[in-house]
Amino acid sequence: MYHSSSYNRFFMYTRLVPLKGLRNYNANDFEKEIERSSNHVLIDVREKTEYSKGFIPGAVNIPLLELKRRLDEVPKNREILLYCRGGMRSKQAAFILKKNGYSKISQLQGGILSWKGSIQQLS
Repeated sequence: MYHSSSYNRFFMYTRLVPLKGLRNYNANDFEKEIERSSNHVLIDVREKTEYSKGFIPGAVNIPLLELKRRLDEVPKNREILLYCRGGMRSKQAAFILKKNGYSKISQLQGGILSWKGSIQQLS
């Protein structure tokens, strides 16, 4: 897949620069946050093929590369809980959301690889 130089700069920027206001949860705290809050949207930003192999119950799949054009599916008045495979794509998703006016954003540190809770699969 070809990526433009602006995409590559964005990718490097989001990897290296901390995002102000982004809450980073370890797996235990992320699970507690899911259980605690009923006013959240849990978003898996991995690709569809990754999502279909297993996801955190209740998650909706909005792959990172589709996020900008699917922002209308993400309510601004709810907490956004993000995760991916290892934590990098969810941080990039948080940058996109922050840039588009979202303020209540959290991510699972270490991604689904760090997750200790149950995993659901598409039937």
